[in-house]
Amino acid sequence: MGQAGMAEAAVRYLRSTRTPDPAPRPVEPLPRPELRCVGEDERAPLDRQEFRRVLGSFATGVTIVTAPPVTPGTTPAGFACQSFSSLSLTPPLVTFMVGRTSTTWPRIARAGAFCVNVLGADQADLCRSFAVSGADKFAGVAYDAAPVSGSPRLSGAVAWIDCTIHSVHPGGDHLIVVGRVNALGTGPDAPAGPLLFHRGRFARLTED
Repeated sequence: MGQAGMAEAAVRYLRSTRTPDPAPRPVEPLPRPELRCVGEDERAPLDRQEFRRVLGSFATGVTIVTAPPVTPGTTPAGFACQSFSSLSLTPPLVTFMVGRTSTTWPRIARAGAFCVNVLGADQADLCRSFAVSGADKFAGVAYDAAPVSGSPRLSGAVAWIDCTIHSVHPGGDHLIVVGRVNALGTGPDAPAGPLLFHRGRFARLTED
């Protein structure tokens, strides 16, 4: 018997003596975590000002989240947001956090879509104007429509991300909004660097 024949005989022998694989056990899903706000009696004994001071050591970018008008004849919605972050590549997801008391968020939620405008280093005043509640934030602001949602895409922004609302989760006194990215790009007339926020002040990148 040649080597090939011996190999075939060995394979047949091993197959005849192998113990059959046991039936696969079903995988039980993990329990879903309870999604709720933190109760007053569960709060950690932390000073609010100290909490903000320490976390302010983490520098963030600055964005303005916008949404198209819900009904004809109304103005778009928008607010300044530091809590924007990328979340997933597949599928393409981003996230931002918004306070439960926000008066702008319900308008964005009804629109079902939003555009994240990453602000440039020279747009601190624009950020301040969008941080004010009750005013016409878009008065005198140049923008066009994002290609999918129609949300305002602000002129001079470093980048823009056009999204539909994917999901919303509670997170204490904030909501965690997850958006699915439909289109994105960088501003053609944007400055070299982004606007940053650090220790309660606006900042910008500097060359080493």
